[in-house]
Amino acid sequence: MYKKGLDNKLFDHRSFLVLFRFFVSETKNMQLIIDIGNTNIVFGINQDGVWKQSWRIRTDTKKTADEYEVIFRSLFSSGKICKNEIKKVILSSVVPALNDDFRELTERFLNQKVLLIKPDVYDRLPIKILNPYQIGTDLVANAMAAYSKFKKPCMVIDFGTALTFLTISGSGEILGVAIAPGMGTAVRSLAGETAQLPYVQLAQPPSVLGKNTVHAIQSGVVIGYAGLVDRMIERTEAELKQKLYVIATGGLSGVLDGQSSRITHFEANLTLDGLKIIGDLIE
Repeated sequence: MYKKGLDNKLFDHRSFLVLFRFFVSETKNMQLIIDIGNTNIVFGINQDGVWKQSWRIRTDTKKTADEYEVIFRSLFSSGKICKNEIKKVILSSVVPALNDDFRELTERFLNQKVLLIKPDVYDRLPIKILNPYQIGTDLVANAMAAYSKFKKPCMVIDFGTALTFLTISGSGEILGVAIAPGMGTAVRSLAGETAQLPYVQLAQPPSVLGKNTVHAIQSGVVIGYAGLVDRMIERTEAELKQKLYVIATGGLSGVLDGQSSRITHFEANLTLDGLKIIGDLIE
């Protein structure tokens, strides 16, 4: 039999404490991480090391802070994110023209100062960076995430506007970077510089032998870039005389899944992971 009175009060008190701790834990350590790239702006909500939501929108330097705020409000609403629970905002940008707009946006919309990752903080990181003012913060974030997660010689291939190959040693030294036009850049260039070739969505082609214009472009770009990727890995390993753990990231990385014989691991949020790690280290 259940006792009345005191036991019920104890139950109510303990239940209240459990619920209180639950709601407190749900609202702490929530961060907004923003990566402004040349083609896309990728941003996500991280809570205690777990990505609750992530989004990708087009980069547009003509948009104002007000217009970006409308987008953020809509995405936060659809994702059921309470803006008051954001306790930190970390920003990486390779588009300086948008930096002030995003400072204004975060201060007004979230009532938070933005932590902009810049080269002057690199000496506080556990990785070694040659020519810190000539390397983008997105690449540094990729290196930081790869070093923190894998602690082994790695190559990070980022499939963005530019296709970047970043190699980092097991001790955290950035050994070098190679840059080529990204797959999307190649497709846009074909459409823009030719009279009759259209812009096509990148996807794995049904065959290397394209039977129509769309499949022909997909074959040339997707399978061709898979060969480029594999060759760059082979040449880098030959020069270093060691095998590399190869991580692919970026918006178009998934298109090469199964096409490249050398990509070891696909990590969609690697850059955001690295920015979070950097933000936590330097603050």
